[in-house]
Amino acid sequence: MSTAAARRQQPRPAARPAQQRSSALAQIHIAKKQLGLDDDTYRAMLWGVARVRSSKDLDHAGRTAVLEHLKKCGFKSAPPKKPTPGRPHNMAVPDRADLLAKIEAHVLESERGWAYVDGIARQMFGLAKVAFCQPHQLHAIVAALEIDRRRHPGRPHA
Repeated sequence: MSTAAARRQQPRPAARPAQQRSSALAQIHIAKKQLGLDDDTYRAMLWGVARVRSSKDLDHAGRTAVLEHLKKCGFKSAPPKKPTPGRPHNMAVPDRADLLAKIEAHVLESERGWAYVDGIARQMFGLAKVAFCQPHQLHAIVAALEIDRRRHPGRPHA
C-alpha cells in the first residue's frame, strides 16, 4: 500500500486544543457582538461567570461556562456555511461578480444547482461551465433563468 493510500485511510485527527480555544473565543466575541454588549457589560459578565476580566484568561471550563451563559441570554450560533457544489471559482472577478451573484440567487431560489446553469452554458454557448462565460454570455443566462422563473411559477422562488 502506498503512503498516500495509507494517509487516506487514517481518520482525521481531532482539532488541537489551540484550535478549540481559538474557535471558542471567536464564538464568545461573535456572541458579544450579536447581543450588543458594550465593553463594560461584557467584562462584568466575564467576571460574574468565570471570575476573569479578559476572555484570553479563560480556561476550558470558563469558556464553556461563558458560552452557555451567552446562549441563555439569546446567542444563537449559526451553522457553518455549506459549500455549494459546482459554484464557479471566479465569483469575485469584477466584471462578472454582479452577474454571477444574480445567477447564484436564481440557483438558490429554484433549488436546481449549478449543474443546471452549467447545462444552460453548454446548450447556449458550447462551454462546459458557466465559469468560462464572458459577461455578455452571463447576461443571456440571467435572462434565460428569469424567463424560466416566469414560465414555472409553482417552483420554489424567494
